[in-house]
Amino acid sequence: MRASQLHLPTLREAPKDAETVSHQYLVRAGFIRRVAAGIYSFLPLGVRSMEKVKRIVRDEMDKAGAQEVFLPSMVPAELWQESGRWQQYGPELLRVKDRKQADYCIGPTHEEVIVDLVRKDVRSYKQLPINLYQIQTKFRDEIRPRAGLMRGREFIMKDAYSFDADQAGAHKSYKRMYEAYNAIFTRLGLRFRPVEADTGNIGGSMSHEFQVLADSGEDAIVACDHCDFAANVEKAPIADQAFAALDASVGAARAVETPGAKSIEQVCKVLNCKPEAMIKAILYMVDDAPAVAFVRGDREANEIKVKQALGAKAIFLAEAEWFAKATGLPPGYLGPLLAAGYDAGKVRFVADFEIKGMVHAVCGANEKQQHLVDVVPARDLANLAYADLRMAVAGDSCPRCSGKLQSFKGIEVGHVFYLGQKYSKAMSATYLDEQGKEQVFEMGCYGIGITRILSAAIEQNHDGRGIRWPVAIAPWECAVLGLGSESPISETAANLYRDLQSAGVEVVFDDRDERPGIKFADADLIGYPVQVIVGKRAAEGIVELKLRHTGEKLELPVAGLAGRLGRAIAAARAGATLGSADLN
Repeated sequence: MRASQLHLPTLREAPKDAETVSHQYLVRAGFIRRVAAGIYSFLPLGVRSMEKVKRIVRDEMDKAGAQEVFLPSMVPAELWQESGRWQQYGPELLRVKDRKQADYCIGPTHEEVIVDLVRKDVRSYKQLPINLYQIQTKFRDEIRPRAGLMRGREFIMKDAYSFDADQAGAHKSYKRMYEAYNAIFTRLGLRFRPVEADTGNIGGSMSHEFQVLADSGEDAIVACDHCDFAANVEKAPIADQAFAALDASVGAARAVETPGAKSIEQVCKVLNCKPEAMIKAILYMVDDAPAVAFVRGDREANEIKVKQALGAKAIFLAEAEWFAKATGLPPGYLGPLLAAGYDAGKVRFVADFEIKGMVHAVCGANEKQQHLVDVVPARDLANLAYADLRMAVAGDSCPRCSGKLQSFKGIEVGHVFYLGQKYSKAMSATYLDEQGKEQVFEMGCYGIGITRILSAAIEQNHDGRGIRWPVAIAPWECAVLGLGSESPISETAANLYRDLQSAGVEVVFDDRDERPGIKFADADLIGYPVQVIVGKRAAEGIVELKLRHTGEKLELPVAGLAGRLGRAIAAARAGATLGSADLN
């Protein structure tokens, strides 16, 4: 492709609403343009990179035995009502009516549609297992779309759904998808980790997220420094620990005045203690009833774990005023040691395992302006229920081995779920087994954010000048930059352009009548993995080669360059970083 014929509207400045690096560079480099909040048009460069992602995803899905379908984006409410999600799904579900006033939604995901399809067509165990996937536009009405393609309202997703006769078969399907996802993200050239994760709104009993590692990632993940355990901090379990025997010399808990001190910081200042000596109370509304979770003062409660510990269907942080009226207890001075005679049935309490090992702890006294000191939970809170409630952090013990957890930031680009019978049972999706009896399908679902991958790749691969695309998903693999219109520069550049095409390289020839500085800036901004710079030494048969990812610059003879570069790029398409050693 000649750059003079390419729609290449690069910008020197990023739009004001572009906060993340990927959003800035996708707009500046001419990959996308904003239409509305969280909705974007894709320009030629964006389409090329996106289609490369799709091609790799399709190839690995097909290898894993999945078959491609295409489902409607407009879904009748009846299907979602069958599964129960019409009532459960929040405002992210865009509900619409047609001219007959029938209810529909624009599909954010397609479990209901695929179950309806399979229950009509698959009737016998002989037709199982089956795995159907699609690549399609989704819509989720995010309240605060942000970060460009990272969290948009309209996006492109690959979603697959497996149907099996039993759990053993479903687990095999899950494993095949897990392995296919590892192959996909390896071929995309991304540094990633599969991590154990919560199932969220999709439901099910087992899931893994595929996280692209990036300092700008929104997701916190932990991984063991000794074994292969890795998990989202929301999922990472923290085992109940064995603590030393109670020191009988610790005095009885006593109340002290703490006027106006409600927060951890305020109490620590008044009592001259550290946050790790505090027992922090987090107020919740659980299934419309009040509840309190207690964690150490320097820890963060994990809402998912609290919900599971209380066996709740819904959980929200409670407003202080509502909580006080519902319980008669004073927010800001709340603790787990209730006064005699208080009706404990008004509120549910649960504490993190870690609290059991505390001594000389400080907590609210359940009286305004007062806190308790010298609290020993193992002695004073014997009837308190304990569970794993907190977020995992670096330094925690690995739940699988003797190693320690390390912290990382990640961007979720894929997710695999074992659903079991969550949707098939609700929607009466059955098949006939060998004895002719009806059985419910075992299901799994598997999603990849096609458009989000572009943002994640940039967040992981960029510098101050622009994008550093992995070869596998760069819009073009190579750019020939001719730094003059005079011969032999123009002739050498044109010949190299043709030779590289013949060698199977996807190449752009920057033949524009622009200054060299503009060509260099655009090439770095767009992120072509290889730049062949044809300048004054063309007369000697020498050109400069710049490798965008490593920053290496080489002076090489024109003779044989196209073949060597073609072989190196072909090898890098499998996901490897292209370096100077690959050109030998």
